[in-house]
Amino acid sequence: MPEFCFFKKGNHIAATDRQDVEKSAQLAAEGWQKCFEEVNAMDAESALRRLADLSQQTVTTEHAFITGSVFSSLLTAILK
Repeated sequence: MPEFCFFKKGNHIAATDRQDVEKSAQLAAEGWQKCFEEVNAMDAESALRRLADLSQQTVTTEHAFITGSVFSSLLTAILK
């Protein structure tokens, strides 16, 4: 399965096969910034969906961590 890397410019994200050096160089020359995420997928569309899933999981985890610690702090303060 090919490995894809991502480039971001503004609100747009492009996926390119990691072995496609020419496309990566073209995107970099056009001002796209390479992201550190890389995923394995069948095609670029699937890679973009996988990246969206990973981003959503990160947001969900951060939210759960923040709300969990805030709730436990409030509960501890109330029970003292």
